[in-house]
Amino acid sequence: MTALLTVENLTIGFGGGAPVVDDVSFSVNPGETLALVGESGSGKTLSCRSALRILPAAAQMRSGKITLAGKDGKPDIDLMSVSERKMCAIRGERISMIFQEPMRSLSPLHRIGNQVSEVLRLHKKISKSERKKRVLAMFERVGFKDPLRVYDSYPFELSGGMRQRAMIAMAMVGRPDILIADEPTTALDVTTQAQVLGLIKDLQAEYGMAVVLVTHDLGVVANMADSVVVMNRGRVMEAGQAPLILNDPKHGYTRDLMAAAPEIPETIPEQKSETERDYILEMRDVSKTYVLKGGSAWKPKTVINAVRGVNFGVERGKTLAVVGESGSGKTTTAQMALGAEVADAGSSILFRSEPGGEAVNLQDLDKAGRLAFQRKAQMVFQDPYSTLNPRMRVKEALTEPMEIHGVGSNEERLDRATEMLRWVGLSENMLTRFPHAFSGGQRQRLSIARALMLGPTFLVCDEPTSALDVSVQEQVLQLLEDIRDRLNLSYLFISHDLAVVARIADEVAVMRSGLVVEQGPPEVLFHDPHHPYTKALIAAQPEPDINRPIDLNIVSQGAGEPSTWPEAFRFDGVEAPPLTQTGPNHKVRCYV
Repeated sequence: MTALLTVENLTIGFGGGAPVVDDVSFSVNPGETLALVGESGSGKTLSCRSALRILPAAAQMRSGKITLAGKDGKPDIDLMSVSERKMCAIRGERISMIFQEPMRSLSPLHRIGNQVSEVLRLHKKISKSERKKRVLAMFERVGFKDPLRVYDSYPFELSGGMRQRAMIAMAMVGRPDILIADEPTTALDVTTQAQVLGLIKDLQAEYGMAVVLVTHDLGVVANMADSVVVMNRGRVMEAGQAPLILNDPKHGYTRDLMAAAPEIPETIPEQKSETERDYILEMRDVSKTYVLKGGSAWKPKTVINAVRGVNFGVERGKTLAVVGESGSGKTTTAQMALGAEVADAGSSILFRSEPGGEAVNLQDLDKAGRLAFQRKAQMVFQDPYSTLNPRMRVKEALTEPMEIHGVGSNEERLDRATEMLRWVGLSENMLTRFPHAFSGGQRQRLSIARALMLGPTFLVCDEPTSALDVSVQEQVLQLLEDIRDRLNLSYLFISHDLAVVARIADEVAVMRSGLVVEQGPPEVLFHDPHHPYTKALIAAQPEPDINRPIDLNIVSQGAGEPSTWPEAFRFDGVEAPPLTQTGPNHKVRCYV
């Protein structure tokens, strides 16, 4: 079979430095999925961007050849020498790309529908009404429940996962010959990820489309790829058919990637009774309701029940993980646990800073009490780059919390910053650097160091490893575990990655549409799940095992509407079954 896209001896560099892509070669056939696998900085994204000629201005194409097979009997196209005008016709028409960060790729000034339909306006000679019809159909296929609302929305009105789905729709609506997918599911929940991967495979089979998948997730590779190219520091370490690479990797780097891939472990449950528990934070009947104005004066207000009747506690020195998809209410729950959001009347959020101490209700704190609580409770955010001030050096970013709370002298603050850097595995000579000088994993370590500056006893970790490579993710998880054990910290850990949760959590609460649908220790929850949504989350978790593909039937049933669930769990509207004790420390929202 003739290859659709061929890359030969590609070398890319910047300035007079060593090549960042060095003698890379690969090819992809029609209907085939090629996975480029490697950590950040391995050169996989630059290799793909070179096929579209959208490299950074400072990048130098030092050598190599990229060939696109001709269509309808036409000769092959040398993408390195073709004119820019013809290249514009190829982009979107024959080769499309899904970018990793949709917020940077979508125009904030234009509606989503207009941006997606622009592909059809540029490359397809069809009417405006037909363009809108095709875009809405594609929106429905990528999982939007209300395609018309999304069509008229701006990017900032959508969640991160919804923006990524819009990018996928934009890349696919023109039915390209080659789809380059650069970490297309990094920002998605596992259930949405499974459905999107299934969608890509369906469209690939339907249109005979070739897919070049850029990823660091070997579970995604196992479910999608026909062939694999493993890259490290700009070079190809290993290449071949996916079954051979995943089942019997030969190169040491590939084996290290396989070993670092998180998996849900098989362990024996260790039970503990409720009476033995010492809670640092308890949430009792906690709800949060938002009322949104109508789009116009005559439209009614919309009531959103973001969180409904949450009851759980974070045990001192332990980790409670809250898992669920975007919109499940887990982040709102975390914000209320920190006092950043005020819960509805009747909610009770109790915090005990010391074992056996008097509990304070975060709902009733005055300004002084809230300031004292904030010294005990801090947050580690998902994206450290956006939370670290780019104009502040590390020294200033770390000492700022102590300055705000009036803690210590300048010398004591600097000593504390130096100590925290050592705690997170960084050097004190990094104090004078700016955040942009660090890798993603290093920035996350800085974010953890900043959260520890005031000596807190309670940390909320909001998706702290979701954007990291598997090896860096492993390092950050190990760091969080070590710090928790050394300082006896308590974590409320927000995530959608069940393998990460199984690694770090002592107890797990699964949320869907503002409700906790199942709760228990990870050993029980992941190996004896009762609720259909929990089963869907587990089934959707990609594993680096080519013989254990994602079961989309289980995923679609559990991720569907509650009215379609089995009778014991089914509900419609706001009247849901109670959270029922089904075993030791195991609760399920169901009718007995």
